[in-house]
Amino acid sequence: MAECGSCPSDGKCDNKDTCGMKNNPLNKVKNIIGVMSGKGGVGKSTISALIAHELNKKGFKVGIMDSDITGPSIPRLFGIKDVKPTMSEKFIVPVKSTEGIDVISMNFLVENEEDPVIWRGPAVSGLVEQFWTDVLWGELDYLIIDMPPGTGDVALTVMQSIPITGIVMVSTPQDLVSMIVGKAVNMARKLNIDIVGLIENMSYLVCPGCKEKIRIFESDNIDEFLIKNDLDMLGELPMCKEIVNISNKGEYKLNTEVTEIVSSIVNKIIDKTK
Repeated sequence: MAECGSCPSDGKCDNKDTCGMKNNPLNKVKNIIGVMSGKGGVGKSTISALIAHELNKKGFKVGIMDSDITGPSIPRLFGIKDVKPTMSEKFIVPVKSTEGIDVISMNFLVENEEDPVIWRGPAVSGLVEQFWTDVLWGELDYLIIDMPPGTGDVALTVMQSIPITGIVMVSTPQDLVSMIVGKAVNMARKLNIDIVGLIENMSYLVCPGCKEKIRIFESDNIDEFLIKNDLDMLGELPMCKEIVNISNKGEYKLNTEVTEIVSSIVNKIIDKTK
């Protein structure tokens, strides 16, 4: 059972005696936000990093956990290379980004970032659990968990062992992606996890000449999808080189439009997690 006094779910459990949440009593994390898609390649990790950066910019204490053990990308998105976590007594001390965001990732634990992690499901899930219980997160306003795609072992471990405040779903404007994201939505609800809302990534292109929004995907059924799944739209992010440069160079030099969209998305997350 969790140490209730330092658990973000304290006071919200229906039955503390059957609570399966685990915790490190030295950690005092107010809100834990999982970023999930159910589908790979939708920009989930980039959006996790954007949310963390914006929360930090707004003055919150922020950490980010890369729970995509076999495909970690968060260190590169923060421009962190050749750095290893340190140990403090029995706990792992996360790496700090240049902005002061606490980061933990499998990429910090391997010799080279290109080294594959060839592990079976239980080992992967066990490490994710350790990223919560054995890492000294300390006092945080927000811990962002970048979750791997799918509704398998790791997603189940995060939702059943970590006291999630809510899930942010990420999609792109394609029917196939929407269908798979719908599975992730249903999984979260079956496990009684709140869904903060949906972010549609790669929603459109902006014409450099006339500034018109160009929607390159044929499907544009987002309103129907939101109604069907009872979801709030947090925001639509365009395809642009500034966002691409986050993953390519670890640079956060966003244009005015994208900056305003990200700020609006994060403001909605803050309002929904008060």
